[in-house]
Amino acid sequence: MPTELPLPATDFTLLFPDHYLRARTLRHPSPAADGRPWLVLLHDSLGSIRLWRDLPARLATALECHLLLYDRRGYGESAPLGPHPRTPAYLEEEAQTIPAVLAACGITRAVLFGHSDGGTLALLAAATAPALVAAAVTIGAHVFVEEETLRGIRAARQQYTTTELPQRLTRYHGANTEGLFRAWTDTWLSPAFRAWNIEPYLPRVQCPVLVLQGTHDEYGTEAQVAAIAGQVAGLAQAKLLEGLGHTPHRQDPALVVHLTATFLRPYLGLGPLPG
Repeated sequence: MPTELPLPATDFTLLFPDHYLRARTLRHPSPAADGRPWLVLLHDSLGSIRLWRDLPARLATALECHLLLYDRRGYGESAPLGPHPRTPAYLEEEAQTIPAVLAACGITRAVLFGHSDGGTLALLAAATAPALVAAAVTIGAHVFVEEETLRGIRAARQQYTTTELPQRLTRYHGANTEGLFRAWTDTWLSPAFRAWNIEPYLPRVQCPVLVLQGTHDEYGTEAQVAAIAGQVAGLAQAKLLEGLGHTPHRQDPALVVHLTATFLRPYLGLGPLPG
């Protein structure tokens, strides 16, 4: 694995007509990085820039590329969610905003790395904006609703009322905390969401896809992995991570970085990982 470098980080705000997003870039010092696709991180339903911890720097170092991460609308330090309740198609709708985010950052070609909701967004963006997406990596992504997912969300909702979960989330999301938590739980647990399914998009994904999921994922089964890897049109590699749960990038970040870099480096014009 390449030695981790101190990568210059820049925090800034992206302004759109009806909202704003907080964003951060990490720039790799190699001149060759300017010619490579950017790695773009898409967080989960409770995530934020800060909750990625040191993973962005580790990924950018291993892939010798520039990296963008941002707080999705309603998360972290970004603008609150819009005035209208989420619809069952909220992920499909949000995926349509990703090209505008990348354009605002001057990014014309990207590798999308997404966890949970973020992995679903990566697949949807790859399907609907294929010229923009060079490759995708998903961790614990969902393409349909499973009872395991709903069971995990019900447990999280219970924890929200009986533990210090709200206080912990508030450290990362501030005034957005209540809104984002209710939007996530209320939408996924609504009867209207049971029929949600994005499998029809998968054959439109032409780029290479790495599909990762823990064998002990609290929010999904191996059926999600099989559906993604079996239906995308591009080359797909699936890996079940033994003993890990829904956040393997936190439980074993070195493993996730290694698997991601090994898969992506050839598509970025790089040789095998040193060592």
